[in-house]
Amino acid sequence: MWDLVIVGAGPAGAGAALGALAADPTLSVLLLDRHDFPRDKACGDGIAPHVLDLLAEVGVTGILDDWTPVRRFVLNKGQVGVDREMHRPTWVVPRAVFDERLVAAAQAAGAQLVRRRVRDLTIDRRSVTLDGELQARFVVGADGAHSVVRRELGTKAGPVALAIRGYAPTPPDRAASQVIAYGPGRQPSYAWSFDRGDGWSNVGYGELLAADRPRPTRTDLLGHLETLLPGATDGGESWWGHHLPLAGWTWRPQRGQVLLAGDAAGLINPMTGEGIYYAIATGLHAGRAVAEALRANSSDAGTPYRRRTSRMLSRHLRHTALIAQLSRSERILNAGIRAAAGDQQIFDDLVELGLADGGVTRRMLSTLLP
Repeated sequence: MWDLVIVGAGPAGAGAALGALAADPTLSVLLLDRHDFPRDKACGDGIAPHVLDLLAEVGVTGILDDWTPVRRFVLNKGQVGVDREMHRPTWVVPRAVFDERLVAAAQAAGAQLVRRRVRDLTIDRRSVTLDGELQARFVVGADGAHSVVRRELGTKAGPVALAIRGYAPTPPDRAASQVIAYGPGRQPSYAWSFDRGDGWSNVGYGELLAADRPRPTRTDLLGHLETLLPGATDGGESWWGHHLPLAGWTWRPQRGQVLLAGDAAGLINPMTGEGIYYAIATGLHAGRAVAEALRANSSDAGTPYRRRTSRMLSRHLRHTALIAQLSRSERILNAGIRAAAGDQQIFDDLVELGLADGGVTRRMLSTLLP
C-alpha cells in the first residue's frame, strides 16, 4: 500500500512528488510514466521565473543555471506590435531536459520511478487500486491532456486547442526573444518562436478547435506558422502535434482520494498556451494536500487541495478567462497590444497574466474598455 501513486512523471507529477516529500520525507511515493526519461514532449518549452520560485520552496534550485535566459518578449498582430524587455527573464528549455531534471529531483527526494502505462483505477472507501494490483491511499493524475485518471473519474474536458511544435534554427531578427504573432479570425490563434539560446528555437502554431469549422491538418498548421512568422519552418525538425486543454472560468478539484494536476486538470492558459507554471503549482499543492490528509488520517485530500489551489489560482483563472474572451474582439486585442507598447507597467502586468498567476488591473482594463 503506497501512500501516494502519481500517474505521469512530467512537471505536474514530479511536482506532486516533491510537494508530498517536502511536507513529509517518510511518505512512500511512486511515480508511474509510460515513457523512459529523457523523453520529448510537445510544448512551447517556455519556463517563467515563477516556476523556479515554486521549485525553490521544495529545495530544487539551479536546474536551469546552464541555460541562457530570455529577456525580450515580442507580441504582434498584423501591423500592431510590442517589443519590450520583461521585468524578469524566462527560459526556453526542451522538455527532454527539463522533465528529466525534475524527475531526478523527485527521485533524490525519495520517490520511486517505474515505467508503466496505467489503464484503469478503482476507488473504495480507504484506498485506490490501479490496474487491479497497485494500491495507494491517494492518487494524483498528472497524465496529460488525454488523462486516463480524468476519464476514470468521469470528469469532462473543457475547450481544447490544437498545436504543432518543432525546432528550427533561430533567425537573427528573432534571437534572444520570445515571439508570439496572433493570426486573423477567432482567437486564440497564434504562432510562436522562442529562442533557446543555443542557436535553435522552439517554433509552432496553435488554434482553438471549434465544432463549426473543420479540424486543421498538419499542412494547415504549418502553413499558418509560416504565414505569421515567415521563415520559421526553414530547417525545422521534430514536428509534433498536440492538444492543449484550455482553462476556463472556474476550476474546482473534487473531494476524495484522487486529484488531478496540470494538463490532466485542463489547466492551460487560454491566452498564451502556457502550462508549466500551472503544472508545477498544482502538482506541488496536490502533494502537500495528500501529506496533510495522511497526517489527519483522512481519506479526503481533495478538500485541502481545493483550499490551497483556490488561494493561488481562482482569481487568476477568472481573469485569464475574461481576457481570453475579450481578446476575441480584434479591436480589444489591438488596444491591449498598443497599451503594452506604450506602458511598461501594462506590459509587465500582461506578462504576469500570461505566464504565471497575475490578474487584471484597473489600469489594464481601462485601456481595453475605454
